[in-house]
Amino acid sequence: MDEDAFDDYDRELELALFREYRDVVMQFQYVVETERRFYLANEVNVVRRDTEHDFYFEISMSDVWVWDIYRADRFVKAVRVLTFKDVNVEELQRREFEIPDELSLDGQ
Repeated sequence: MDEDAFDDYDRELELALFREYRDVVMQFQYVVETERRFYLANEVNVVRRDTEHDFYFEISMSDVWVWDIYRADRFVKAVRVLTFKDVNVEELQRREFEIPDELSLDGQ
């Protein structure tokens, strides 16, 4: 596969992922960002765990959609993440779900 064909394939995967995100986001209550992944979830619990010299976060989520191009199934029953890095959890509001027409990918 030449580089241009690979780039086109990768772009198509990204576009399909964005479209899927746009279609499912209204089903979820929270957006969760870690250093490695982006998640949509309906239940989120973040706990700080202290060790002798440091601390880390344990994030438990249920009813989850994972932003990952290469996953065969992005819908997951439960996810547990351990991280030393920042965690961002935002509660979504209904008004955030509407994508302006000028940003639509369907050419409407």
